Amino acid sequence: MKFKSLVVALAAAVSMSAFAQAPIVIKFSHVVATDTPKGQAAERFKELAEKNTKGRVKVEVYPNSQLYKDKEEMEALQLGAVQMLAPSLAKFGPLGVKEFEAFDLPYIFPTKQALYNVTEGPIGKGLLAKLEPKGITGLAYWDNGFKVMSANKPLHTPADFKGLKMRIQSSKVLDAQMRALGANPQVLAFSEVYQALQTGVVDGTENPPSNMYTQKMHEVQKHVTLSNHGYLGYAVIVNKKFWDGLPADIRGQLEKAMADATTFEKAIAQRDNDMALDAIKKAGKTTIYTPTPAEQAAFRKVLLPVHKEMEGRIGKDLITAITKEAAK
Repeated sequence: MKFKSLVVALAAAVSMSAFAQAPIVIKFSHVVATDTPKGQAAERFKELAEKNTKGRVKVEVYPNSQLYKDKEEMEALQLGAVQMLAPSLAKFGPLGVKEFEAFDLPYIFPTKQALYNVTEGPIGKGLLAKLEPKGITGLAYWDNGFKVMSANKPLHTPADFKGLKMRIQSSKVLDAQMRALGANPQVLAFSEVYQALQTGVVDGTENPPSNMYTQKMHEVQKHVTLSNHGYLGYAVIVNKKFWDGLPADIRGQLEKAMADATTFEKAIAQRDNDMALDAIKKAGKTTIYTPTPAEQAAFRKVLLPVHKEMEGRIGKDLITAITKEAAK
């Protein structure tokens, strides 16, 4: 009996030891392809996180809406069904943190450096802090790039948008932007855009070239205008309860992995967009158009009033502060 008890005790000890050493799993869900800047950075974070923690953490990356679509993923994070996301900044408006919609304002960032002045400074940190009451911890801003417009007709002037059904993310700012152009904004999940363009449910959309190319949107869009009218970026976020519950040394290693992955992501974002635009040109199915200075001025004249229109929603002081910081 004593021997049997010893065997049982040893088996239990081995079992407990194995359980104690089981890796901490982080499910990282996102909606874009693996070969986009965000997709590549998620894979880099996985690599670094697992290496830095010597296997104590396992990161499972689920790209292309494999687990959740746009509208579903935020709730999944808050419920703890996934631990990490990298949603576009527009996604925080519907969550109740409307200030993030400032990033959607047309022409608010004249350059990438102007953008980094905001995201890497007190304004960016302050915005991430506003997610804490929602059960979310913001870890980093990831870059994509400036957006182009596409449709099956030339888009050279604001008048060319009149009556077009243009797909947008769920954002009051983007809704106002398309209405200012005379278009009819249509909110659709990112994973549904290709089919919607193919079948004519929508006429056109806006995206950085890397998203357009990796989702094959250029195959069903005859015209692209290099408007660079708006910015698309992401915030890498994690379930706050999960994050706060991690051992301090693990959290520190993950923070380092995220910082390194963020540096990597910013380095490849513009390169990938340039390569995607070149690939779209070479595919030969889409006409690429660069607006003249006069045409760009016409777009700015129509779209800049959206800033004033959104002051009551986003906050006049925040818009002013971002504009001032971006001008440095």
